[in-house]
Amino acid sequence: MNRDGSKQGPLQNDLIEPSLDEADDEWDEEAQPFFSRVILPLLLFVLTVFTVLWAGAYQTNTNPLVGPLAFLLDEPGALWRGLPFAATLLGILVTHEFGHYLFSRIHGVPASLPLFVPGLPHFVGTFGAIIRMRAPVTDRRALFDIGVAGPIAGFVVAVIALVIGLRLSTVIPVQTGYGLHLGEPLLLQFMSWLIIGPLPPTADVILHPVGFAAWFGLFITSLNLLPIGQLDGGHVAYALWGSRQRSVAVALVPILMVFGWLGWKGWFLWVGLVGLMGLAHPPVLNPERPLGRTRVVIGWIALAIFAMTFSWEPFILR
Repeated sequence: MNRDGSKQGPLQNDLIEPSLDEADDEWDEEAQPFFSRVILPLLLFVLTVFTVLWAGAYQTNTNPLVGPLAFLLDEPGALWRGLPFAATLLGILVTHEFGHYLFSRIHGVPASLPLFVPGLPHFVGTFGAIIRMRAPVTDRRALFDIGVAGPIAGFVVAVIALVIGLRLSTVIPVQTGYGLHLGEPLLLQFMSWLIIGPLPPTADVILHPVGFAAWFGLFITSLNLLPIGQLDGGHVAYALWGSRQRSVAVALVPILMVFGWLGWKGWFLWVGLVGLMGLAHPPVLNPERPLGRTRVVIGWIALAIFAMTFSWEPFILR
């Protein structure tokens, strides 16, 4: 798959849980300032909508000498050309985050509204979003439900968008020019074969903006399902395996470093970011409560989603 563009740091889309020592003794949501509870999340979301629209519009720019600011100033009406990309990507992100938020509410864990992080318009226009939980999760079932809800919800929307985006994409002869090529996880390869059909070695696919946003949604899903620290995958892995989650994370880090050495250098940045958060997941209040068969099956489905969406070299410049 091919997509012209420039590099930007990976999106971070984490569910941040306090440790037992850091948690507030008594959290009263209504006592918190209205600005931080409602106004700030809303302002950040509106700003992120603008930057993602800007990024989507800039992807239609055909002059590599024109930067994002000059492009917007010269053609302010072109901002709406970014709507297909922005609506798709934000639909995936919002669904992901509110999956976390909904199950936090269901389990009685106080959590902030999603805090979206606007980004540079050179690529996708956002660095993702975070939700801050204000108290430790009570038990493994609550941790599992809250952690797994976001990736699965976002994945469903991304798959629907991928089907639409591939149908709108264009098959072209392989281009030898310099540009950004996207890694092809197993799911993308299968869906491309199913919708577009087998491609000869001399052909390539230019993803429609909806397809590119869907691809990025799959990329975000795979990053968040890494079983490290307080990433979504760390929550799921700790709920499934308890303290053994740390051993899995420690074993995974050198593998990602090798991937960074052989291919995409962004793995070094990602390992550094999650390393600052810690490889091990903090304990829950009641770690002995069993998950039950249904949640274990869903956990393995989440791991299968990770396998289907992961690409060891997601961005290739050639």
